[in-house]
Amino acid sequence: MRAPRIDNLQYANWSEKIFRQMRDGGVDAVHVTIAYHENFRETVLNFEQWNRWFEQFPDLIMKGLTAEDVTRAQETNRTAIFFGFQNPSPIEDDIGLVEIVHTLGARFMQLTYNNQSLLATGCYEAEDTGITRMGRQVIKEMNRVGLVVDMSHSGDRSTIEAAEISDRPIAITHANPAVWQAALRNKSDKVIRAVTERGGMLGFSLYPHHLKAGSECTLESFCEMIAQSAEKFGVETLGLGSDLCQDQPDSVVEWMRVGRWSKEMDYGEGSAAAPGFPPMPSWFQDNRDFGNIESGLRAVGFSQTETADLMGGNWHRFYAANFGPVSEDRAG
Repeated sequence: MRAPRIDNLQYANWSEKIFRQMRDGGVDAVHVTIAYHENFRETVLNFEQWNRWFEQFPDLIMKGLTAEDVTRAQETNRTAIFFGFQNPSPIEDDIGLVEIVHTLGARFMQLTYNNQSLLATGCYEAEDTGITRMGRQVIKEMNRVGLVVDMSHSGDRSTIEAAEISDRPIAITHANPAVWQAALRNKSDKVIRAVTERGGMLGFSLYPHHLKAGSECTLESFCEMIAQSAEKFGVETLGLGSDLCQDQPDSVVEWMRVGRWSKEMDYGEGSAAAPGFPPMPSWFQDNRDFGNIESGLRAVGFSQTETADLMGGNWHRFYAANFGPVSEDRAG
């Protein structure tokens, strides 16, 4: 069986059309954001919505909980859906909810979304004070149950501290090297190294604000950036986290960036004149275009095996090592 094709971050406006495009693109697994600023009860409603989609489209999608589910999805020509949060808001101020959300199906949780949280500092704050007292306890609990620490929207100090504090590898699921494209959300080599040298993963983002030349970024430039990253950090630490927000109305940007914490629009890395979703690059419009990236990786010199690892093999191994309780991990 071929190595799986995995996209480790999407926030699309889900529909049968997109589920079929996943199959047309041979996408075997997707890490789906189901919470930005939702509290626990609101997040449960999002789990319920996905349960309805699993019932409605059982020939296209299935719930993913373990790495074995990726293989099962491949064998049955479906896409395994893994859940994650871009904010710790679903656990509110209750560490006991870490185990509950993992039981419900969450497998990734960001400790921050741009702002300071109860756990860590976001990348938009002027001062990064690092992992908080509660954050240290939550990381320990996430390690225990198998909920992966995601630092995609966190500040540098917080990310490095999380990598050091965590007993298990952490992830930056969707960001690019800042040396390639300067952006608050992209990561310095120091930060990436702190994550990857401890077994963690970096997922490369296709969100235009994270790309050199934005929507006009070329496939060659994107793949050359991956090649340079592989030389620095090792090809085995890298994958894709497209941050695809397909078919979302521009109004959703307000929820992503503002939630309930402000009365004013937070334009983030976008233009104040156009706070909506920027156009995707021509070579990556939706899930049917992952083949373009695969071809681009081969064109810049990656071997067939390396390309397969970058397209999903590395994430698959990461899933296998990190989605289960720590006791099972050590027993294995």
